[in-house]
Amino acid sequence: MADRVTLCECFARDGLQHEPDFVPTATKLSTVEAFVAAGFRRIEATSYSHPDRVPAFRDASEVLAGVPRRPGVAYKATCPNPRAVRRALADLDAGRGADELSLLVSATESHTERNLRTTRARQWDNVTEMVRLADGRFTLVGVLSVALGCPFEGPVDPGRVVEDFGRFADLGVTLVTVGDTTGLGTPPTVGKLFARLAAEYPDVPAVAHFHNTRGTALANCVAALDAGCRYFDSAFGGVGGHPAGITYGGGLTGNTCTEDLVNLFEAMGVSTGLDLDLVLAASARCEEALGRPLHSMVARAGFGLPGRVAPAGAVQ
Repeated sequence: MADRVTLCECFARDGLQHEPDFVPTATKLSTVEAFVAAGFRRIEATSYSHPDRVPAFRDASEVLAGVPRRPGVAYKATCPNPRAVRRALADLDAGRGADELSLLVSATESHTERNLRTTRARQWDNVTEMVRLADGRFTLVGVLSVALGCPFEGPVDPGRVVEDFGRFADLGVTLVTVGDTTGLGTPPTVGKLFARLAAEYPDVPAVAHFHNTRGTALANCVAALDAGCRYFDSAFGGVGGHPAGITYGGGLTGNTCTEDLVNLFEAMGVSTGLDLDLVLAASARCEEALGRPLHSMVARAGFGLPGRVAPAGAVQ
């Protein structure tokens, strides 16, 4: 098998949910267009969260109506509850639906209460109902939040994560995202967990979703790669984190930075399948969209790959 990875670009959802101000629909769509041009095959486009609770995505239907549709490009929307899946079905019936739905579960009771306003038991009941409602019309992606540590309860038993992964597998999801929601994972804990998941559930790929809160995201991605993972989530500029109206964790809460992860993998000989010039163009578009420099090293220094020239003004 060729050493190749699939990146899901999460700027438009996990990235923007942390922004305190609403980003206009047209601006969101301009970033998504740049991601498609760069070659991303999976793009997290929006969330069906309640618009009063997470107003950043009050335009979910409009975003999905406006994204460029290309063969082989899948758009994902996050669904926290059955009502969200019903909204996704209505959009699908209207011809503007998502291709994938993320179904959310937290590994701890405290994070479940804070993030989803329910209990783990009730959320698993919700997920079962969400799968029933989806009725095979979407690719379903399970999401396990705080899988490598909880900001409220501390260390998380890997056995619980493996058990939750198995529950998703039994429900028939295609992928399961393992989320280090507040950057508490380390390469040893990541490597052991991903190796165990690959051994116990070889037919259900794990997706590595890391946050760079403590500067470990890239190292954790390499640990997951070494454990056999080939699906990764990231966001341009390293932006994102919990919804702006929900406060937990501190520091820079953002996702693994897409530009820096692409540079690392390509330098290691791991193909991302992306056009590097258009990755840089997308990076610039994201900074323009948010009106500030973001947290990408590559955006400042350029790709450190043979034959690549640094952008004007960058220090090599």
